[in-house]
Amino acid sequence: MQSIRQIYKIGKGPSSSHTMGPERAAGVFRSSTPEADRYRVILYGSLSKTGVGHGTDRVLVQELSPVPTEIVFGGDSPEGCHPNTMDFFAEKDGTQIGFLRAESIGGGDIRFPGSTIADDPDVYPENSFSEVSRFCKWNYIPTLSRFVELREGPEIWDYLAQVWKVMKQAIQDGLSVTGTLPGGLNVQRRAQFLLSQHSPTEAEPVRECRHISAYAFAVAEQNADNGTIVTAPTCGACGVVPAVLKYFQDTRNASDEQILRGLAAAGLIGSITKKNASISGAECGCQAEIGTACSMAAAALAEMYGLELDQVEYAAEIAMEHHLGLTCDPICGLVQIPCIERNAVAAMRAMNACNLSYFLYTTRNISYDMVVKAMRDTGINLREQYRETSEGGLARIYETI
Repeated sequence: MQSIRQIYKIGKGPSSSHTMGPERAAGVFRSSTPEADRYRVILYGSLSKTGVGHGTDRVLVQELSPVPTEIVFGGDSPEGCHPNTMDFFAEKDGTQIGFLRAESIGGGDIRFPGSTIADDPDVYPENSFSEVSRFCKWNYIPTLSRFVELREGPEIWDYLAQVWKVMKQAIQDGLSVTGTLPGGLNVQRRAQFLLSQHSPTEAEPVRECRHISAYAFAVAEQNADNGTIVTAPTCGACGVVPAVLKYFQDTRNASDEQILRGLAAAGLIGSITKKNASISGAECGCQAEIGTACSMAAAALAEMYGLELDQVEYAAEIAMEHHLGLTCDPICGLVQIPCIERNAVAAMRAMNACNLSYFLYTTRNISYDMVVKAMRDTGINLREQYRETSEGGLARIYETI
């Protein structure tokens, strides 16, 4: 299993699969064909159907400039390929001199099928939560964060410190501005408004919901506006984890060290999910993005509260189980409706999942590995129009009004 660094990537929105991944693939191809005088990129599947809304064509042209680049929207993905597949062609004096097929598999990660380009190396011999749990219990490792440090090395804390710094900045930036998000839907920024709606008689549960939601809106709106965020595990779900962690720090006076331990636990949950299922909306629907983010946030909370390993697992399991079947149906291919609100809803659900795990973990029947497998099976069997194509659900209904 790969490093949790592959779950937390710092970059610009609005989509890890549609902008960050293609940008990375284009950079790899450009470096291998520096003599090219023309590029052509064919986008397939979800990249073809929602690439304009997500800015895929824009980021590819920018990354391959100043060489002229033609973007072709090629329809469905070739058989056997990931829904986010793209083919790169390089020409010199009218003759093809290079070709590369790339798959954007979620969270900004790229796979090159049939290529000699090596994937990022594994740093964990464990590939499931049950394997992690067994190792920890046999070796008297009480927390997931200590396990992460053992496998990743102490330098992981410097990396997570930078991740947390960017997350907090995204919240601050998102709360400092108002106005309309780009893209044509006329979606108003609402984070600042949410945070300001306090009253002397406000009940504590309402205040909690308002603050957590404001933080989630702030980050998700920054993402929608091409701002700098951290994938957690994706751009579309980037507001869930920072919102929960920021509220925890605000209300518990938690140190940054405590927050980083929560990030470590969350990153491990994200890595397990990515290894055994998917974090790609185009492959498994929004359950793979928001569902995973909710599980990550719930596990982070349980870790920071000092709950036992089984309680941390149960918190993550509850969070994922109740996102099963969630479709990815962004209106106009933009990461705005329903994406932004979903970040806030999932952040609140993470809080509830953690609370339930504290009381009920001895009664559970489902493991995290089981619910991850169910998520993958559910996602693969979702009809294609509900997997980030903007051809079903809210996207279709919106277009018919």
